[in-house]
Amino acid sequence: MPEQAVEPKPFLVGVQEFAALYGVKPDMPAKWVHRGVLDYSQAVVVSGSAYWPLGFACRFGETTPRPKPLDQSALDRLKEAEAPGRMVFDAGEVPPLAGHAEIMALFGLTKQPIVTMATQRGRLPAPDYSLSGSPLWLLERIVEAAPRLREGARQIDWEINEEVLSALRGRRWEGSVIKPRGIRASRRAEQNRP
Repeated sequence: MPEQAVEPKPFLVGVQEFAALYGVKPDMPAKWVHRGVLDYSQAVVVSGSAYWPLGFACRFGETTPRPKPLDQSALDRLKEAEAPGRMVFDAGEVPPLAGHAEIMALFGLTKQPIVTMATQRGRLPAPDYSLSGSPLWLLERIVEAAPRLREGARQIDWEINEEVLSALRGRRWEGSVIKPRGIRASRRAEQNRP
């Protein structure tokens, strides 16, 4: 029986890669969001951070009030670093993803280093992406790794929480939100404490 061809993963960018595409400082995409020039509607949110399809990011400069030129060499470097991949333009074309927060929720873990150690020991697959300093996996690769995780486990059962899995696959997991950051976010959090 012939093996089914697997479509390459979509190219994505985090805020650092988005900024590099336009030769601006890494905090500029957050400023574009704050100004209303960019939003999260075309982003996939994983572990509290936004990741945009590369095709969308490449067209972004043409949609701004003052067009921004795309840095072709930055684009080439990004595609080479994330190869193999395919260009997509819409967040709906991106399969469900998982970062540390999603993996922890999926398996009911309470400590993030457990995920890191499982990856280092080869029980979890290598991340599919490393964007803006964060590892990301295609969700289905994590699900496929569950039996391997259970085999060598001593203290963790590595059982998948089906409710969390369903929410992640349906892109409605409660943790898939942008986390407020910075001084203002800290002040707002303090003000909202009982």
